[in-house]
Amino acid sequence: MKNFMDQDFLLDTPTAKHLYHDYAEKMPIVDYHCHINPQEIYEDKKFDNITQVWLGGDHYKWRQIRSNGVDEKLITGRESSDREKFDAWAATLPKLIGNPLYNWSHLELQKYFGFKGHLSPESADEVWNLTKEKLATDELSVRNIIRNSNVKVICTTDDPIDSLEWHIKLKEIKDLGFKVLPAWRPDKATNIEKPDFAEYIAKLSEVSGVSVKDFTSLKEALKNRLEFFHSNGCSVSDHGVDFVYYAPASENEVDAILKKKLAGEDVSLTEQYKFKTALLLALGKEYHRLNWVMQLHFGCKRNNNTAMFNKLGPDTGFDAISGYAPTDQLADFLNALNITGELPKTILYSLNPNDDAAIGTIIGCFQNSSIAGKVQQGSAWWFNDHYEGMRAQMKSLAALGCLGNFNGMLTDSRSFLSYTRHEYFRRILCQLIGEWVESGQYPNDEKALKELVENISYNNVMRYFEF
Repeated sequence: MKNFMDQDFLLDTPTAKHLYHDYAEKMPIVDYHCHINPQEIYEDKKFDNITQVWLGGDHYKWRQIRSNGVDEKLITGRESSDREKFDAWAATLPKLIGNPLYNWSHLELQKYFGFKGHLSPESADEVWNLTKEKLATDELSVRNIIRNSNVKVICTTDDPIDSLEWHIKLKEIKDLGFKVLPAWRPDKATNIEKPDFAEYIAKLSEVSGVSVKDFTSLKEALKNRLEFFHSNGCSVSDHGVDFVYYAPASENEVDAILKKKLAGEDVSLTEQYKFKTALLLALGKEYHRLNWVMQLHFGCKRNNNTAMFNKLGPDTGFDAISGYAPTDQLADFLNALNITGELPKTILYSLNPNDDAAIGTIIGCFQNSSIAGKVQQGSAWWFNDHYEGMRAQMKSLAALGCLGNFNGMLTDSRSFLSYTRHEYFRRILCQLIGEWVESGQYPNDEKALKELVENISYNNVMRYFEF
């Protein structure tokens, strides 16, 4: 029997252990997609207790505590203490055998707090007191967590109307030791069906200095903000879409749809798709001009529990995998940009693992000599970033594409302790490569293996994003 999550956790072969400990473990981290708050980095925040780090906004954990039959007041309720919420998590965690949250939580306890046991109701007092004591030290201030995790670049998630105040202030700190860059997330400008769309466009008009009255002025307003983001180090865009649309329409037709919505009228589903297609194409061309990376996240059915959405709002743990993502439209969308020579570097993430093979074949249609792996499949995302999901995604990409050019892992997290997810990913990567080597499917070529592991862990993403 192996020891619980020891130094060789997830590493079953001599090759896997060698590749991880001698190469992957030592590589820096680039977290090119996350949801952490740059203000907390600037202020070098310290957390009072582990609940604030773990449970303050982590809907992954909230879902599982609910699954344990816990009252909502002990999950998101303001009337419950941090200790009560921690105890609810400690009571839930032992039941999560096979769930990545079990391993992630213990990786974090090991790395940042030196706790080698396992969290349960019996050990809750010990863990609470240990973590509270260590969080009070400078060692676990936000900036030192990042530095001690060997993180070199962080890309946050930012709306086009954001002032980027905290990014600008962080850039002025000479000894910070890592970069914090904005990432452009224009979903509110894209989601024409939302009831607050016109209100958002009014804010965009104010911030950009361009009065948005039609599609031409909308593009101009967004271009103004793109240039502002670009001047502040942004080179990454990100879109959360139901699926990648391709419903082409004339400029006049799109213009009429936008004016209709701004006048307070409803737009049909077909009109929504036409508007979104046109705006995504226009933005894609701008990304190409600026040499940005376009990330497309799709395949999620959001806010399924209406009662809880009305109570708590979005991103609170009530989303699910969607079974509808027409990949033929994805291919047509990419082709529409490619045919004019304006397809930017693009990363595709589907929440539905059934899309892996389709994505693996589509990306092969749009590669060229401008950069290796120009169009990529992103790492296993959200409901898929567990042991089996990561292996399945990498095996599919390897079978249909070029795993050696893969950009690797990101946290997609709201927690500063989540950098251990990179460790989790790298262990799985080395285990998978080790299996191929030890079964004779790939040679035991030290130079080639070293390059593969170091590139997927770090070098590829630095090359691809040009950080």
